[in-house]
Amino acid sequence: MTPRFRPAQVGVDLGAIRANVAELRRRGAPAAVLAVVKADAYGHGAVPVARAALEAGAERLGVAIVEEGVTLRTAGIDAPILLLSEPPAAVAPAVVEHRLTATVYTEAGVDAIGLAAHTAGVVVPVHLKVDTGMHRVGCTPDDAVALARRIDEHAALDLEGVFTHLAVADEPDDPYTGEQLARFDAVLDALTAAGMRPRIVHAANSAGALVHPDARHDLVRVGITIYGIPPAGALAPVEGLVPALRLTSEVAYVKRVPAGTRVSYGLRYAAPAETTIVTVPIGYADGVPRRLGHVGGEVLIGGRRHPIAGTITMDQLLVDVGDAPVAPGDEVVLLGRQGDEEITATEWADRLDTIAYEIVCGIGPRVPREYT
Repeated sequence: MTPRFRPAQVGVDLGAIRANVAELRRRGAPAAVLAVVKADAYGHGAVPVARAALEAGAERLGVAIVEEGVTLRTAGIDAPILLLSEPPAAVAPAVVEHRLTATVYTEAGVDAIGLAAHTAGVVVPVHLKVDTGMHRVGCTPDDAVALARRIDEHAALDLEGVFTHLAVADEPDDPYTGEQLARFDAVLDALTAAGMRPRIVHAANSAGALVHPDARHDLVRVGITIYGIPPAGALAPVEGLVPALRLTSEVAYVKRVPAGTRVSYGLRYAAPAETTIVTVPIGYADGVPRRLGHVGGEVLIGGRRHPIAGTITMDQLLVDVGDAPVAPGDEVVLLGRQGDEEITATEWADRLDTIAYEIVCGIGPRVPREYT
């Protein structure tokens, strides 16, 4: 491990991960849980989170790219791992070698995995992805049966699953989710009629698992919610889920400045009165968005909210603490709870006109993760 010489850190509560997975299992039952740990578990750390999720009853894991699956296998994790998109044909041998479950939705993709599995002398499970309206990846509903037949023609492939992805599940009143599910049901009927309905059917992401019971089927793919973060502000808060991540640093420098003093790049923040400005060693290179201070961003020091003063710089930010008694070494909470106050990733996202996913995924790798 790299020695730590800087106070910035991410604290991840694995107990919260376990509790969230258990709650999502309860809500989604009898559907099984696939814990999505792509993007380094949304910035929380893929290997520790994957282990905690499996300990809490998740039956499968989901990743975006082959490298993420290899990382889990190298760490000794043996659970089924689903690649959520079709891998490039050239890496099919790696998919087979590391016992990953491939998603497929093209003839070329099916044939590449089939050849790699045949060469290795093993049978590889695959899931067929159908595009019912997200229009990102997936075969058309009209092509699903033909692709299922092509999979069946490969003796080394097992059509284990079929799935789709919901575009607006986090907007509960949008009828489009119902339209997507109706298209998916038609595909399932066609596969059943052809005698090729897979054993595992899944459509629900986190929002789908929470608010669309018809999407749950045999498996729910839960990502953002296992980290205790609601899929969208419209769904916040989600009772029973606990944020697992805490982003903290410390006060490094304290100075008293007169009224009108302008601070940081661009001098866009002017002290409204004589005040104390403190420097905190964490910045946009660590994942704190540069303009957070311009849209009302705050931090917690001593259990109280204080405004970020001006532009956040690459390695540091400034905070106006007024007349509060603050000293070097005092803890600064950027995300998480301190005393009775809490700042969430959803709060940052609302201020920055983005989503909480981007906030936690953006926390940089030079901020060490510590697990409790």
